[in-house]
Amino acid sequence: MCSDCQAGETIIDVRVIAPRMRHPMIFTAFHNLNAGEAFIIVNDHDPKPLHYQFAAEYPGTFDWVYEQQGPEVWQVRVTRTAA
Repeated sequence: MCSDCQAGETIIDVRVIAPRMRHPMIFTAFHNLNAGEAFIIVNDHDPKPLHYQFAAEYPGTFDWVYEQQGPEVWQVRVTRTAA
């Protein structure tokens, strides 16, 4: 699915997760990352609201890179840049 994923990199396909569980699962995964580690979020729409939440709660500690931008699938690599 993810053509640019690194070996062993976690992919979180939120399309198969109940909506109320998505953000808590993603933030738990982020908390478990060490600096320099990343995961991929796969969604059926642009997860821009999640980006705003990351920016508000974790400023300066993450990098957000779109690997794929629609129209049917979005993939975002979230990298922890600082603890």
